[in-house]
Amino acid sequence: MPPEPRPVSGAGVPWFTGLLVTGFTAVVVAVAVIAFGTQLARINPVLAVFLELVVVAGVAPTAWRYRRTQVWRWVVYGLGVGVLAGWVAALAGAT
Repeated sequence: MPPEPRPVSGAGVPWFTGLLVTGFTAVVVAVAVIAFGTQLARINPVLAVFLELVVVAGVAPTAWRYRRTQVWRWVVYGLGVGVLAGWVAALAGAT
């Protein structure tokens, strides 16, 4: 069960640390998405797309609940950026 979310305010937001966590999470997730997608695409490209969508659809509800929690919101932002960057990179590599 996620912790109780606190109201998000602009006062005292640790921007540097938060953006660092977001960047690190985005890189890790993008590499994972690219590696997972390219290896599955070797087997079957349609299966790769289907499983990528299933994984994201499975993680999305949990990530959505954490988006208002103080520290976890930065991780959620990184997840979103990483998935999008991974999909773009995987599609660019497929062409």
